[in-house]
Amino acid sequence: MTVQTGIGKKVVYKKELVAWGTKAVAAGGRYLRRVTSDLDLSKDTYASNEIVSTYQVSDFRHGARKVAGGIKGELSPGSYWELMQSAVRGTGAANADKTGLSIAMGAVALVNGIPTHTLTRTVSTWFADGFRVGQVIKITAGLVNAANANKHLLILSFTSTLIMVVTPLNGVACASEGPTASTVNTPGKYVITPATGQTNESYSIEHVYADITQSEVFTGCRVASMAINLPPSGMSTCEIGFMGKDVEVGTTAYFSSLVGPSTKGVVAAVNGIVSVAGSPIGILTGLSINLAGGMTVGQVVGSNFTPDVFAGRVNVTGQFTAYFDGVTQRDAFLNETEISIVAGFSTGSLAASDFISFCMPRVKIGGAQKSDGEQGLILTCPFQALYNPTSVNTSGLEATTLQIQDSNDTMA
Repeated sequence: MTVQTGIGKKVVYKKELVAWGTKAVAAGGRYLRRVTSDLDLSKDTYASNEIVSTYQVSDFRHGARKVAGGIKGELSPGSYWELMQSAVRGTGAANADKTGLSIAMGAVALVNGIPTHTLTRTVSTWFADGFRVGQVIKITAGLVNAANANKHLLILSFTSTLIMVVTPLNGVACASEGPTASTVNTPGKYVITPATGQTNESYSIEHVYADITQSEVFTGCRVASMAINLPPSGMSTCEIGFMGKDVEVGTTAYFSSLVGPSTKGVVAAVNGIVSVAGSPIGILTGLSINLAGGMTVGQVVGSNFTPDVFAGRVNVTGQFTAYFDGVTQRDAFLNETEISIVAGFSTGSLAASDFISFCMPRVKIGGAQKSDGEQGLILTCPFQALYNPTSVNTSGLEATTLQIQDSNDTMA
């Protein structure tokens, strides 16, 4: 007897374009990298309460069908980009190269041991050209020093419409020079939770059991949640939760002409930067970001299927932990001060390694508990991200709750 193995199982998905719950066209499904996928069908069940002379249960029925579960993986550029867009209910956009910008790279300034620099323009504004706090950029032409060219720079803040503060994702300082006519590129695409025109996309997701020649295609799967975990040591992880309509079974794989998964490396917190209120933190010990979409299903008379998976609010929460080395984070909690949180992580230590970045423009800390013992004391700060109602201005923060950038939006 052949028993299906986990390593022999494949997960393939594709966006449903015709209508919710209508199986996606077979050609062009995408393999999805994973650690586990526990997506499955469940049903409501009902046992009869009828009193009968046999003193036993006389009937048992199946009711409404629904799909639920999650796909866990290690966070890698490109792998979950399409699903992340659905989680925040936005559409990714590219920021076109800006050429001929007169830019000077400022001298290094260490903030909590992390190198930062200013990029100063002489005319126009960074905001008008589409640059935002939390984005990663690179200078592809103009500045000639090898320490500056094509290096990924995380935008931490804007001190004016002409001056942005950046830090190299690989932690290696740049060299001061300029001003020089330069080209600035924003790799990949970025997406936000929009204030209007939110998307409500669904997917068909197939589990292919090659060892036993079986297939299960789950339909109407909407992204219900997303959890990002960035530990101080080890691989960063991503879990996408789904709610859906039904499953179709077969003896052959449904999706064909498959597109391979992203081949990029996995990001790790050791290769990255976290900034709170515009200043990088050099003593962070962990960061988690959790998005809940408030998804619900319904029940109707005469059908065992939910009429839809209904979207609720996008609620982003999380927690960061850091060594207790001062009062900044503690006082933000005590004084109910609103802060921003920016995080950028790359797949390696090279200047232009692939990356994923996150920005929450408006955050309130909900606690500041401190550990104790014969160790460096750890401050634990849970937080709630809020919609930032201020349009882009001199602060450079988007009008959103969550912004994500992926350098490998093509998933190659």
